[in-house]
Amino acid sequence: MKKIAVSTLVAAAMFAVATGAHAQAPAYGPDINLDNAKKVAAAAVGEARKNSWNVVIAIVDTHGELVYLERLDNSQVASINIAQGKARTAARFKRATKAFQDDLAGGGHGLRILNLEGAVAVQGGLPLVMDGRIVGAIGVSGVTGDQDSIVAAAGVAAAK
Repeated sequence: MKKIAVSTLVAAAMFAVATGAHAQAPAYGPDINLDNAKKVAAAAVGEARKNSWNVVIAIVDTHGELVYLERLDNSQVASINIAQGKARTAARFKRATKAFQDDLAGGGHGLRILNLEGAVAVQGGLPLVMDGRIVGAIGVSGVTGDQDSIVAAAGVAAAK
């Protein structure tokens, strides 16, 4: 039952943020602080461990600068930079990285994504919203994009 709830949460979060690519995104608020970043990361770690997924979780501020990083044992080294890139993209562009992935996969005008400096077009990055304002973002890397997004959504759910 919980797996369905998390999947529903992921779908809702990605839809809401992805559609924000074409709608007005929330304004930036104050940067996430370390205590809140650790709370977000702890929820994401819990989801990753529950599923035995070895991932890296990056929490960044509104500028895309690293606030907190957690690398689970046996996660691939490359995921450190990938998770940070996903989080940075979600924060700076105010949308889920899946929005870029979907635009790129659509071809045509979506290929413009390739010219956006610093945009990571791989699922697994989500903005963090508190009190209706973007305070940062979470990026996850280490498993499939869908699985990375499930872990990231667990972190988003803990942001309050």
